[in-house]
Amino acid sequence: MKKINLKNILFIIVIALLLIPQTRTPIQVAFNKIKVKLFSPSAFAKADQTQLQPFTYQLASIDGLSRDAEVGQGKVTFISYWATWCPPCIAELPSIEKLYADYGNKIDFVLITQEEPTVVKRFLERKKLNIPAVFPKMQTPELLFERSIPTNYIIDKTGKIIIKEKGAANWNSAEVRETLDRLISETTL
Repeated sequence: MKKINLKNILFIIVIALLLIPQTRTPIQVAFNKIKVKLFSPSAFAKADQTQLQPFTYQLASIDGLSRDAEVGQGKVTFISYWATWCPPCIAELPSIEKLYADYGNKIDFVLITQEEPTVVKRFLERKKLNIPAVFPKMQTPELLFERSIPTNYIIDKTGKIIIKEKGAANWNSAEVRETLDRLISETTL
């Protein structure tokens, strides 16, 4: 009888904490961090890879400068759609930052948010994140458009979507690194 009452009390406490705005986001981030530790995205089978037409993604840096990304034009691209208020995004950003630290000069990281640059800058400073946040200056290409965030893509040098992942994931995994190493070393025709 005591176990049932204790379980009920704990359940009520967790629900109450999720209803309080100040505690909801940290709890959701914590749950998503567990998912990040357990889940690493995988490359699609060749038959399931979507081919994008090469294009130039028109973007602006956090300082307002133009920063275009040439997708499918000879360089591997990592695209992430994210937001500062999104618990799964917050949970996976440290793994993206670690990947960026090691691959930032080998692949093009395009971390897109629709928020105000001042909000993003404060968020990155508060979280001590060094990632290249950018802001779109064009509509999202149809094949990359998703309604949920985070949504992340790894696109090869020719524009094939090798990995597409919705939700929090561990982007700093051995599997992702092996995929990136393979894509970087491939030659294009």
